[in-house]
Amino acid sequence: MGPLLSAASVLLLFPLLVLSVASPATVGNPEDYVADEAERTAADNIVFDDYRGKGCVDDSGFVYKLGERFYPGHSNCPCVCTEDGPVCDQPECPKLHPKCTKVEHNGCCPECKEVKNFCEYRGKTYKILEEFKPSPCEWCRCEPNNEVHCVVSDCAVPECVNPVYEPEQCCPICKHGPNCFAGTTIIPAGKEVKVDDCTICRCHNGDWWKPAQCLRRECLNGQSS
Repeated sequence: MGPLLSAASVLLLFPLLVLSVASPATVGNPEDYVADEAERTAADNIVFDDYRGKGCVDDSGFVYKLGERFYPGHSNCPCVCTEDGPVCDQPECPKLHPKCTKVEHNGCCPECKEVKNFCEYRGKTYKILEEFKPSPCEWCRCEPNNEVHCVVSDCAVPECVNPVYEPEQCCPICKHGPNCFAGTTIIPAGKEVKVDDCTICRCHNGDWWKPAQCLRRECLNGQSS
């Protein structure tokens, strides 16, 4: 009975062994693992070409032959492919005009396509050599160097104590001629003026800013003698 039990035990264990061997197949497809391994092997076998001494490569990966001129990257200056690598032009570019308003970078050196040909003054623009008056007291001109040159009017001292400013005129004017003060009264220059019954005044000659010369007389009953 002992050997028969042993045989039965083997038969019972065999299905379990088969299941345990087959169980990995249920986890995933073996073909997936083979494909991944093939990809890794191919990646390890990639060989990048070495162009040293044979050509030059620009930023985009384009290959140039020895002696060939090309523009690497975003540079506008040409290079020549040599065995030691690209040799590029390094020109001394002319200086741009300080008033340049439009610069183009199509060539190796930047070029000025438009120079400022006007002046700016107090928020307005003026043509070269244009004359203008920004205020009644200023006379200005737009100079060829794009700068504005102005002259401010030098007004003469008015010969009156009550000058007025007229529109569009820089300097004050004496609308009623020269005059001066006699007390608080304004009297015209060059004339004797009776400011009251007992007083006669006259402006100083040329000295309008001085009070008038006045002569008081004896009065009788409010009348001058």
